[in-house]
Amino acid sequence: MAPSILSTASITAALLLSPASAFSALSRPQHNGKTLLRASLDDFKDELKATANAIAAPGKGILACDESTGTVGARLESIGLENTEDARKTWRGLLFSTPDLGKYVSGAILYEETLFQDHPSGKTHVEVLQDNGIIPGIKVDAGLKPLPGGLAGEQVCTGLDGLPERCDSYYARGARFAKWRTALKIQDGGPSALAVQEAAWGLARYARICQESGLVPIVEPEILMDGDHDIETTAKVQEAVLAAVYKACSDNGVYLEGSLLKPSMTVPGVDCKDRATPDKVAALTIQTLERTVPASVPGVTFLSGGLAEEDASIFLNTMNSGANAKGTRKGPWSLTFSFSRAMQSSCLKQYAGKPDNIPAAQACLAARAQANSEANLGAYVPGSQPSDQESLYVKDYVY
Repeated sequence: MAPSILSTASITAALLLSPASAFSALSRPQHNGKTLLRASLDDFKDELKATANAIAAPGKGILACDESTGTVGARLESIGLENTEDARKTWRGLLFSTPDLGKYVSGAILYEETLFQDHPSGKTHVEVLQDNGIIPGIKVDAGLKPLPGGLAGEQVCTGLDGLPERCDSYYARGARFAKWRTALKIQDGGPSALAVQEAAWGLARYARICQESGLVPIVEPEILMDGDHDIETTAKVQEAVLAAVYKACSDNGVYLEGSLLKPSMTVPGVDCKDRATPDKVAALTIQTLERTVPASVPGVTFLSGGLAEEDASIFLNTMNSGANAKGTRKGPWSLTFSFSRAMQSSCLKQYAGKPDNIPAAQACLAARAQANSEANLGAYVPGSQPSDQESLYVKDYVY
């Protein structure tokens, strides 16, 4: 029996039900009254498209809080907390329960521990997000490993083994989108053709697998800021990488209308002496996207990649305002945010591990969320929201 066709509105509403209800409302297709063990991409196309469009809605973006146990632990230790499960739960619970966060944030990417964890309130983290009007997502890759045959320091993203079964369990828990991050470094002779090929193919395989479990894949080929290369070099490399990614997505039959892209902004290397203006960053980022990204992709959800909070917001705003605004640029996609460090930094410092500071910390998060929401609309006034001006760059950054 073919699955019933649900309207975009009804699918989007179902995304925010409790996990058990959501799974029953958007369950695996049935045949002769029996639930099939595996679904196909066609069974989820309507839902995938609705989810992707809901995430990329005007004035909305993503809160990325999918850092590994070690990475989030290092952040907690920087404010004097031990890296314990309770500390991680409290920190992420603070983020998810920020009042009115759903006005500006449409989705939140979680680490696996967080997806299956309870919120300090007694609800699940998933339920708290849904109550705030935010769609839960999940990081599904298993991290970067050295790439045999690649250049020194090159890596490959892992995690395809067992991914279909894991995606099914994430969907059942209430996740409706996923993320897979691979990272490429600009260096002498690199990134190598092998590294680009492996990055593109891994992203495409992951994307197709996720879609067959009902999860919208966020495709994340990050170009690291490490190095002293200029912005034109970044643009050249990024074009080659994105072209390879979308060729691989085509080869794997990825449903682009039910997917999102998460690239780095086109910026010079962190050690480059020739710093780029916001106008230059916006122009070359848009040029890169227009040369490589299909128009059928609903949204481009930029990572911040070590940019300071305010810089990330200003660059995004410049892409969406003036001559770069949607309607004047060629590319139709929503250009929005999927920030981690550039959303959490000032919030974390304000929190400082003290329960009495939680309201003030949440106000910091809401301020950056509002700034980035306005930047997506091309309406952000630089400096109008408080921010941490410090660079958030970390050499060879890993999650």
